[in-house]
Amino acid sequence: MEAVAYAGDIFETAVVPSGASTGKHEALELRDGDPKRFRGLGVLKAVENIQIAIAPRLVGLDPREQAKVDQLMLELDGTPNKSRLGANAILAVSLAVAKLAARIEAKPLYAYLGVGARTLPVPLMNVINGGKHAGTGLRIQEFMIIPASTHTFKDSLRMGVETYHALKTVIQEEHGKQAVNVGDEGGFAPPINQTSEALEELMKAVSEAGYVPGKDIFLGLDAASSEFYENGEYKIDGREKSPDQLLDYYVQLVQSFPIRYLEDPFEQEDFEHTAKITKKVGEKVQVVGDDIFVTNVSRLKRGIRTGAANALLLKVNQVGTLTEAKEAVDTAVHSNYAVVTSHRSGETEDAFIADLAVGINCGEIKTGAPCRGERTAKYNRLLRIEEELGSQAQFPGLSAFEKSR
Repeated sequence: MEAVAYAGDIFETAVVPSGASTGKHEALELRDGDPKRFRGLGVLKAVENIQIAIAPRLVGLDPREQAKVDQLMLELDGTPNKSRLGANAILAVSLAVAKLAARIEAKPLYAYLGVGARTLPVPLMNVINGGKHAGTGLRIQEFMIIPASTHTFKDSLRMGVETYHALKTVIQEEHGKQAVNVGDEGGFAPPINQTSEALEELMKAVSEAGYVPGKDIFLGLDAASSEFYENGEYKIDGREKSPDQLLDYYVQLVQSFPIRYLEDPFEQEDFEHTAKITKKVGEKVQVVGDDIFVTNVSRLKRGIRTGAANALLLKVNQVGTLTEAKEAVDTAVHSNYAVVTSHRSGETEDAFIADLAVGINCGEIKTGAPCRGERTAKYNRLLRIEEELGSQAQFPGLSAFEKSR
């Protein structure tokens, strides 16, 4: 969904994404529900809300007053989850206004979004897709490679790309050419059912690319465990596990593989076990809250109080305005939680999150495999930003994963 913001003769557009795997506490993405048009997924209602409800109220406002613009839209909506106007409508306007303000200020978007913006993020590349992002038996949703041993973003990206293509060869040799079809986020979706098998293939690909697992390139998992949770049990690798058994399973994986990143290890209401695993592995592993926090300050504060996770996954469309997203970032940073800027599975070619990651100096970004235009658009934007910053550019490497310790 796209919105355009005007100031006199100049304008800027913003396109917002959608998610296949969504937390139940996310702000509402308004769809038309008409089965005769786009199978019910059209957004004419949201567009109409921008044209009739939002646009007239923004006339005359200064786009540089982001908080004021966003607050006005929140008041117009008047619901806790933006169900009246739609989070997609509100966010498209919010981001378009931010882009317009940056242009008025004659600043790059990343520089407008944050003071001292110079940190290029470590890419967390989802190179094997499972869960709702693929049609295989893998329950873990994302298997990531993390090229973190370099001193520049461009070299980190290159290492990731080389490993991605080495993985393609590994999968072809193991499962045939038909197994290198890709999932929603550009990662491969081979016929694998066991978590350990997918991790082993990543290890082999890293080595085939000429790198050392656990030294040059690390591994990450997004379990998206709410998707395989039912009746108090988790069904994974063909077995049912209790929350405590699943916790032990994760600990075994961390001990067996160079995993530095673990997202949504338990279902979205289980703060207790998320806190338990953070206590168990948090010194070594970044435990990241996505569905459990949904970029929502109140849920994040609950996690901070209980010690659940040590990092926030930042998805602006989960909360619906740029102002609220930045409030979540501030809350996380003040509590020594790391922040990971993230795409969605239903991503667009808009590269806003690349500028956002640099603008908030978070040091980490999830934006999929180095494949498909909606993913590579973000990587290419980050390359341009690094070139523009020149000698001022900073790349944290592995230290990005030590912020929360």
